[in-house]
This record gives sequence, C-alpha cells and structure tokens, in this order.
Amino acid sequence: MIDVKPQKGKLLIAEPSLTGDVSFNRSVVLLAEHNEEGSVGFILNKPLEYFINDLVKEITIPFQMYNGGPVEQDNLYFIHRVPHLIANSIEISDGIYWGGDFEKIIDLINTRVISENDIRFFLGYSGWSAYQLDQELSSNSWIVVKNDYQSDIINKSADAFWKEKMLELGGNYLLWSNSPENPSMN
Repeated sequence: MIDVKPQKGKLLIAEPSLTGDVSFNRSVVLLAEHNEEGSVGFILNKPLEYFINDLVKEITIPFQMYNGGPVEQDNLYFIHRVPHLIANSIEISDGIYWGGDFEKIIDLINTRVISENDIRFFLGYSGWSAYQLDQELSSNSWIVVKNDYQSDIINKSADAFWKEKMLELGGNYLLWSNSPENPSMN
C-alpha cells in the first residue's frame, strides 16, 4: 500500500508527526501535478464553512468548499470527473480532472446537470517547489499511497478520511487512528 515515489494521482497522507501544523495536520492530499519543477495538490478532507454560492453569486446551488492548501487561498480551484462536459480539463489520473471552462461549470451546476458527486471546489492549493516534497518525504512528513478510490475520491467523506487511512496502514499507525487531534488534550 505505501508507495515511496510521489506522482500525480497519488495521495499524500500526513504523518502523525505533523501534529500542530496548521495547514497539513491530519491531511489527505491528492497530487494533481508532480515533476522536476515541483508539485501541486489539493487537501481533500478540510471542509470550509463556505459554499460555492457564497463566493460565486452566479451559482445558485450550495456545493461545499474545501481548503485546498495554504497557497493562493484567495483563488478557486476544482477537481471533477466530467471532462466530457467541461472543456479544457486536465487529466490527473484514473478519471479525475482539474480545471476547465468555469463559465460552463456555472451553467452545469445551475441546471443540475452536474452534482457534488461530480466536482469538488477548493480555496487555495498545496504547493511544493522543486525537490521540496522529496525533502519532506525523507523527513517522514508524508506517506505516499495509491488512490484506490480513483474518480470516486470526489465523493469521499472528509470526516474520517485521515483516520481511515491510518487504519489501512496498520502497524504503528493504528495507535494514531484514535488519538485526539491535539494530543496535549488527551
């Protein structure tokens, strides 16, 4: 299950040692890009108190917003699994895409052609410069795993996602699966 090499489409699971890191504590990140220039990903399990229609007034239906990461948090990003409906989408892997024609998305949401099962919105993204992610991996900040959910990851509930991954990893990670988010509160 644990993979050593990051690549787009894989998941980064925050090591328990990242406790206290405001941005990445108990995060599950989908890598949307990874190459010699750096990496880009989106935190999948950090819902915000906002909905897309709070931020984009042309959208009339409330879709949950997520904190994608600490970079450019004033910008909107999205992943989806309907490239046949959204032009200019970029494939991440396994039927997951990011970006595309946002004006078309507004229409598709308002006419209920796509639902929250098809798309996930983020404020900001997670970014690493060249070799930065490799350094964080060598210091045991992240675990790289295959995305077994493929495009269904868009439907994955954020509530217990990190805990589920700790249970799947087993071994010493089992202890962390039931620990409080802030161990000093134990």
